[in-house]
Amino acid sequence: MVTILVALALFILFSSSSVNALSLNYYDKTCPRLESTITSAVKNAMINDKTVPAALLRMHFHDCFIRGCDASVLLASKGNQKAERDGPPNISLHAFYVIDNAKKAVEALCPGVVSCADILALAARDAVALSGGPTWQVPKGRKDGRTSTANDTRQLPFPTFNISQLQQSFSQRGLSLEDLVALSGGHTLGFAHCSSFQNRIHNFNASLDIDPSLQPSFAASLRSICPANNKVKNAGTTLDSTTTTFDNAYYKLLLQGKSIFSSDQALLTTPKTKALVSKFASSQQKFEEAFVKSMIKMSSITTSTGGQEIRLDCKVVR
Repeated sequence: MVTILVALALFILFSSSSVNALSLNYYDKTCPRLESTITSAVKNAMINDKTVPAALLRMHFHDCFIRGCDASVLLASKGNQKAERDGPPNISLHAFYVIDNAKKAVEALCPGVVSCADILALAARDAVALSGGPTWQVPKGRKDGRTSTANDTRQLPFPTFNISQLQQSFSQRGLSLEDLVALSGGHTLGFAHCSSFQNRIHNFNASLDIDPSLQPSFAASLRSICPANNKVKNAGTTLDSTTTTFDNAYYKLLLQGKSIFSSDQALLTTPKTKALVSKFASSQQKFEEAFVKSMIKMSSITTSTGGQEIRLDCKVVR
């Protein structure tokens, strides 16, 4: 496993108001065994479920893109008030129990000290590292949010987005085109349901049934998995050929016309993003270095409506 240690004492956070900076040593005195405790929780979950790393990485991404990284994605719906986790893009999120288990173990060690948002950020890092990817030092000190609304999930980037829509979504959160391409590499882990890429393999446009950017035999295999009137609830495909290993196969397949989402293919539609795809496809080290830098940047997003407390139960506000 290639290991990359990125030491960053603090980050200027993307925010609409002043916020507290994060710190690498935030819990050194108050909860010194925090990180090993979370790593153990992720490792234990992976023994029985190989999809846990992809789930945790996606969960963290979806959390940070709504109100910043404040663990609002972990809050449970209450009555008619639907939370983010029940918004349409998040219905397929899973492995919340991993964060719940980690939180219980951390609370036993350091009651009322560590936020759920920090636990999720650390668990996402461990998900990558335990899948053969890089590790890094995570700046800590996030607070947990008190608001979670299903309607807000409409702000998430969709798998059907084109490059301008993707760029707008990322730039609104202080993320660059390089961050977009590097973070898209997280698709090296995971699974896509048919509904997320149906637009590319059936009725693509008025004159074509299939997206012409798809390699023909690959498109045929996708159509066999996801027929036009698919009735299989969980039908779909892995996002790359080594779905449980964090590597640069995603970029190599993208250049071969074997991407899954329209948003993946969109990375080849501008010279700058295509050059980055090619760079990451040819060098796993360069991909990992860029991914670590972009993950730290993304996981440091906060907003004035984000974190306010330390939750004792990640599903419920205090």
